[in-house]
Amino acid sequence: MPMPFWRRGGLRARLFLAHLLVIAAGTATLFLVTLVTAHTLHDRLMVALLGPDHATANDPAMATMERATNAVFQTAMLQALLLSGGAATLVAVAVSLLVSARIVTPVRQMLAASRRIAAGHYVERVPATGHDELAALATEFNTMAGELEVVERRRVALIGDVAHELRTPLATIEGYTEGVLDGVVAPSDETWALIHDEVGRLKRLVTDLQELSRAEAKQLALNPQLVAPAELLQRAQARLAPQYAEKGVALSMAAPPDLPPVEVDADRILQVLVNLLGNALRATPADGQVWVIGRLADDALAIEVRDTGVGIAPEHLPHLFERFYRVDKARSRALGGHGIGLTISRALVEAHGGRMWVASDGPGQGATFGFTLPLGQP
Repeated sequence: MPMPFWRRGGLRARLFLAHLLVIAAGTATLFLVTLVTAHTLHDRLMVALLGPDHATANDPAMATMERATNAVFQTAMLQALLLSGGAATLVAVAVSLLVSARIVTPVRQMLAASRRIAAGHYVERVPATGHDELAALATEFNTMAGELEVVERRRVALIGDVAHELRTPLATIEGYTEGVLDGVVAPSDETWALIHDEVGRLKRLVTDLQELSRAEAKQLALNPQLVAPAELLQRAQARLAPQYAEKGVALSMAAPPDLPPVEVDADRILQVLVNLLGNALRATPADGQVWVIGRLADDALAIEVRDTGVGIAPEHLPHLFERFYRVDKARSRALGGHGIGLTISRALVEAHGGRMWVASDGPGQGATFGFTLPLGQP
């Protein structure tokens, strides 16, 4: 036989006992105040009704009647108090049981759901009805559960993506080394160069993953200094100019020379610019155009990289900064991208107090990647 709830020491029992304490205090106060004031109030009302001289009249019959009336009134009053107090107590107890159950039930639902979430069932949700604090708590609980579900999905996807990225170069290295050992592949300089390239690809992936981990943990080491925006843009342009010339894509810079300085880690922001310019180069065919634009936007410096490349479909735009997300997986992998460069770039920009965005009118319409940086003190 289950133990009664009032003996379990739970929240419902404590609420019920608190209600009982309030009921007992209210009932005791009602009886005490009635007993103290009722006789005086009765005498005053009798004087008001019969006049001030009736109490001093030397009439034994009236005195006897008055005493009898007082006794009857007191008895009736006590009986009425007992009946009404008992009825009120029963109703109050019933209401307190309902109210405590209404309060405790959502809490118990959230407790059970939190235990299931802790066990790995991230799809758990609790009903959120009404407009009180419990409904608000349930809504926030569901929001938290949804965020945990998203994080878990991303964790699983990250494991799968990392495994996939590692599998391809490892399979290539394994295949060529087995071929060399079996005598099927000649141990030529080309073979060793290919294996070396795949090892370099693995090394770049591990480096990117380490950088991503630091970025998402907000553990990036920054060395901020006042830097002229034009200098940053020129350095990024000079670094990638040979690749642009080789592919036949025009690269131009448009920025006022008098832009105020920004206090940033120049190497980190250069890393962001190089990543954006590299992505623009891969997305833009020969004879295309890429612009690097610097301008003021309110109290910040805005830098945009615009291209006349393949563009981006609207359904891809919200996911471009997610880890390992690619619009064209086969193409990006063939070109050596891991799909985490934009994730790292956004983390670097946010570490500087800025924000990053992307815009495109659709496939074939080019794309614009931009970010802002707070202005430094000149």
